[in-house]
Amino acid sequence: MRKSWKIGLITTFAALHSTLYLLPSPWRSWSVYLEPIEGIVLGPKAGFPAALIGSLIARMIKPNGEWMFGVVAEPTGVLVSGLLAKRSWKWVMVIYTIMLTAYFVHPFGRMFPLWTILDILFAFFLIYPVAKIGNSVFEGDVKRLSIALVFISFVGTVADSLTRVFLLIPAGLYTLFGLSFDALYGWFIAGAIGSYIEDLTVIIISFLVGVPLLIALQKLPAFKYPLT
Repeated sequence: MRKSWKIGLITTFAALHSTLYLLPSPWRSWSVYLEPIEGIVLGPKAGFPAALIGSLIARMIKPNGEWMFGVVAEPTGVLVSGLLAKRSWKWVMVIYTIMLTAYFVHPFGRMFPLWTILDILFAFFLIYPVAKIGNSVFEGDVKRLSIALVFISFVGTVADSLTRVFLLIPAGLYTLFGLSFDALYGWFIAGAIGSYIEDLTVIIISFLVGVPLLIALQKLPAFKYPLT
């Protein structure tokens, strides 16, 4: 594929990522639900910079006090989705293992309720089996494509959540907000509940929107994905 075509696609997805972030959303950001498609279509090598550029531009246009979380977490979710689609489970396992280990080593990680990260633990155990079926998103079998996309979307989006947890607790960004332990505890519980809602939402959107989109892209003779 021509270099100019690749640059054009990366730029297009970066712009789409920014636009979805800027759109009014009843829950968090619409850009989160683009992450799996971004990783699958662009691949891990192109998907990561596209999401990074998009998330940076979006927060420059619409800054907030928590900008540093999304700028790192969203590209990570795209990277994980792209790796799983290409059956590259080892790097995903490394990403999850490092951040989960850091969380449990930190005193707060042992003090917060375990139920708050059950989706992360579940996604961790799904990494290998999901990677084994990941390349089904490049096939024409609608059933296999749907199953693979739903599971990739779940593990990829949870990687986004895990990155935010890692930045907040082990990386110590909670100190920037001057929160007491009780305030941080309440914030973390609310965030965990939000993450479970996000898990369900991304699965529904991936099935209803992502599957038809990938099928439509497969029918374009001049377009072959993943990009990288």
